[in-house]
Amino acid sequence: MAKKQVDEMSFLDHLEDLRWHLIRATLGILAAATVAFIFSKEIFNLIIFAPLDMSFPTYNMLCQSANYIGVDTSFCNEELPLIIQNRTMAGQFSADIWTAIFSGLVIAFPYVVYQFWKFLSPGLHPNERKHSRGFIIISSILFFIGVLFGYYIVTPLSINFLVNYNISEMVDNQIDISSYISLVRSSVLASGIIFELPIIIYFLTKIGLVTPQAMKKYRKFALVIVLILSAVITPPDIASQVIVAIPILILYQVSIYISKVVLKKEQKQKQKQHG
Repeated sequence: MAKKQVDEMSFLDHLEDLRWHLIRATLGILAAATVAFIFSKEIFNLIIFAPLDMSFPTYNMLCQSANYIGVDTSFCNEELPLIIQNRTMAGQFSADIWTAIFSGLVIAFPYVVYQFWKFLSPGLHPNERKHSRGFIIISSILFFIGVLFGYYIVTPLSINFLVNYNISEMVDNQIDISSYISLVRSSVLASGIIFELPIIIYFLTKIGLVTPQAMKKYRKFALVIVLILSAVITPPDIASQVIVAIPILILYQVSIYISKVVLKKEQKQKQKQHG
């Protein structure tokens, strides 16, 4: 189908265009998921199950920090008191499939963002399109930083707290594989999405829903929301929540700066048009 000008496209044309971008994004995820499925054993042994080993870098770092200040901690234990088990016939196969799909989403994220940008870019002014080319790179970098933060900080903190939380010596931790993978997946994905905050604020500022003044005014409420988010994606201990809350607060401050820059550019453009 010949490419129409954006202002000539009907609502149905836009939907058709969106449908094809969604199809391409889905195919990209499936292609990456297929590769992940082929290397599933390496992904499980080297990545998914790595935080179960007390030699994991995060545990070593926190153990050394605790020893430095003279505090006893479970991060220095020789092993985690749990057994990963499978209790359903298709449990391991389902875990393999869903982990491959999740891995495909993470790997193909830049391509998904590219399809999203391709759908939006025709509606931008040439100058806006020029300055938004770095959107794919920046959003991908932020997402991958969030994924690494979720994997190396949120996930081991959550595992260590929940596994060592004991209501009675009579209870052993025999964790179902689906429960464990769900914890890893939610910690990593939630962190990746949270780290997209500056990009989200950029677009909300562009459409006039957010201003830097409003973000400064409601900073106290934002702090409460950040602490709630930290409590949701981390175990309920103060240290873990603070560790997670700090980068989110930094992202919030960065978002305020981004919102300021966007408004200044728009004001300059308006002055040029009226001038």
